[in-house]
Amino acid sequence: MSAASVRNAPGERPGASGPDPRRTGRWAAPPRPVWEEEPRRAGLAGKGLVLTIACLAVLFPLWIVVVTSLSTKRTISEAGGLVVVPRDVTFLAYQELLSGGQVTRATVVSLGVTVAGTLFSMTVSVLCAYGLSRTGSVGHRWFLMLLLATLFFGAGLIPTYLLVQSLGLTDTYLALILPSAVSVFNILVLRAFFMGISRELTDSARIDGAGDWRILWRIVLPLSRAVVAVITLFYAVGYWSAWFNASIYLSDQDMMPLQNVMIQLVQKQEPPVGLGQAIRAGELSAPAVQMAVMVLALVPVAVLSPFVQKHFRKGMLTGAVKG
Repeated sequence: MSAASVRNAPGERPGASGPDPRRTGRWAAPPRPVWEEEPRRAGLAGKGLVLTIACLAVLFPLWIVVVTSLSTKRTISEAGGLVVVPRDVTFLAYQELLSGGQVTRATVVSLGVTVAGTLFSMTVSVLCAYGLSRTGSVGHRWFLMLLLATLFFGAGLIPTYLLVQSLGLTDTYLALILPSAVSVFNILVLRAFFMGISRELTDSARIDGAGDWRILWRIVLPLSRAVVAVITLFYAVGYWSAWFNASIYLSDQDMMPLQNVMIQLVQKQEPPVGLGQAIRAGELSAPAVQMAVMVLALVPVAVLSPFVQKHFRKGMLTGAVKG
């Protein structure tokens, strides 16, 4: 009798010598978790709807801000304050803001503080993280415990202010950088990433005569571009968005950064220096000036974020897991 003429009994697998255990109940595959199941069309449609609503909730207010900043005084008056549909587009608000008044000066101050502060913070953070990632360095454990203690205990606002005042930093731009120059969280993320770099690479470079500075510059930093880009973005956004230090350490209005000018304009309803006369004369609308300042404050972050976004997931997750 040929093998092709052999028929399997009920409950047996084709070509098997016994019954199928999946049908007889002697063996059953473990159920898969819900998140591993193939999504249904209704689920995909629901996810798409939720994401669409979330995107609209974020983009619609931004659209209103931009359109209002580009609208004429008549259009804003007809719309009741905020414009949704653009009409009679004009750049008069931006021209007046960037014509050399308080807003222009504040923008330059914010850019300078952001660039200088980010460079200083990244230099200190990278050097500290690299030193702490070398487990055989002098005082490694004690310095690490000291940094970790600052995550749970802080001096407070009043001692910090007294320290800044005693150092003579009030009414100086250093007061906008030094009190918040270093983030222990960012140092720990950098340290975890540095410790994940293969030790054989650094040991081989050391055998060839390279010192710690060359190892850091030629090996560690090129392999850590992702996490360095993410931490740089964190510091830059923090300096650009900072307003509290300027409000307590600066008394000269000419030294105020852009965020403080925006608070003065939006919350206190005080027009920037040089624009009050234009608003009172009817040349500009106060809502258009307010929205234009908001757009100026959002532009650097919106421009910088897409270039760092590709590094964000790799930099944060890898740095968090490898420690």
